[in-house]
Amino acid sequence: MAGHEFPEPADRRRVADPSATPDPVDPDPADAQPARDPAFQHGVVVGFDGSTSSERALAYAVGMAQRSSSGLIIVHVANRLPTTVWAGCEPPALVDVPDHRTEVLGLELACSDYLADVPWVLLERGGDICHELEEVGREYEADAIVVGTTHGLLGRLFGSVSGRLARRAQRPVIVIP
Repeated sequence: MAGHEFPEPADRRRVADPSATPDPVDPDPADAQPARDPAFQHGVVVGFDGSTSSERALAYAVGMAQRSSSGLIIVHVANRLPTTVWAGCEPPALVDVPDHRTEVLGLELACSDYLADVPWVLLERGGDICHELEEVGREYEADAIVVGTTHGLLGRLFGSVSGRLARRAQRPVIVIP
């Protein structure tokens, strides 16, 4: 197919013209927030892990979302483990561990009757529970974050998730016993 040449347009500039205005640059897609369903803007964020206290928190959040005619954002925070356990590297870094519990929770929630009257979405996050719940609340401009209390010795020694979240959150936190 040699021999086919495409003529260049006569007005094509070969040297950059400093007086030419540059084309507007599209914003970086990584910086742009994904489009959110309006039903979930100003919704209710609830932390859920399948425990009894998180089930109570979910029931309260469902009622709150119904009363305010908003969506329910259910957040399951998956476990993270230090890589030093696996790779022996230093300094310790955290990696996400596949957590199939979110899939099981999603199936249980999809089959439940009490979520039929409210739009809801299940999100899986990895990391610190308090940070992730607050981050989801910020992303969705949530009206409130609902969590259950933690019972046990570890909560008393290191501080409960609900207590830490109530101290640092930028929006109302409702703690359900």
